Amino acid sequence: MRNVKPKKFLGQHFLTDLTIAKRIADTVDALPDLPVLEVGPGMGVMTQYLMQKPRPLKVVELDFESVEYLLHTWPQMENDIIEDDFLKMHLDQTFEGKPFVLTGNYPYNISSQIFFKMLDNKELIPCCTGMIQKEVADRICAHPGTKAYGILSVLIQAWYTPEYLFTVEPGVFNPPPKVRSAVIRMMRNDTQTLRCDDTLFKKVVKTTFNQRRKTLRNNLRPLLSELAPAADHSTFLSDPLFNLRPEQLSVEQFLELTCRVEEYVRAS
Repeated sequence: MRNVKPKKFLGQHFLTDLTIAKRIADTVDALPDLPVLEVGPGMGVMTQYLMQKPRPLKVVELDFESVEYLLHTWPQMENDIIEDDFLKMHLDQTFEGKPFVLTGNYPYNISSQIFFKMLDNKELIPCCTGMIQKEVADRICAHPGTKAYGILSVLIQAWYTPEYLFTVEPGVFNPPPKVRSAVIRMMRNDTQTLRCDDTLFKKVVKTTFNQRRKTLRNNLRPLLSELAPAADHSTFLSDPLFNLRPEQLSVEQFLELTCRVEEYVRAS
């Protein structure tokens, strides 16, 4: 069967280096007893190594041509190939509600959306590994005070401990992307619940980073007006904390900030 032609609208860049494919596949061994869900297997360059591991494996692929290729090449995978859009899947049905490791050579155009879905299903996904655009990997793993530190950094690090594993150059793909890639692994940390409202936490983080050059005071004022329209926020916002810019706050400080906003809104 002929090879699958990469489709630009699906963000497909097929990995051609088998050594790198095996290295990525081996990142799931951090939790060797759990089943694995691979996103976007394409022509199965990683799948072939994941299949060698003594654990359940399913793959989800939106491209019908890739699905046909996988079925033809590995007919034994017939019941484990899910032809669907990962972003629309009900992940609690994938392995009968059991936790699993998420992995893949993720399409660059939806990688952030994939990780937001991971966060929405964090109780099912104690470990997520795979290859993404290096810029996104840098953002996920970034520390406070750096340019890369932002929304993804804070929201993911609240629940996961990310690890930058290695960089992948464009030449090992067909077609070569215009950017460098990176392989990361994210392991669930010990956090079971946030000490603040999870929805408000996400709103505070996203609101403050929307205009990251502004201070917390300027960024939060519209949100406070929305949450407590009758209140005068001047006294609350006079605290020196609000002189800071969002990239200066650690995850812990964002949690503390959200708690303060929550208490203020409740009392207003």
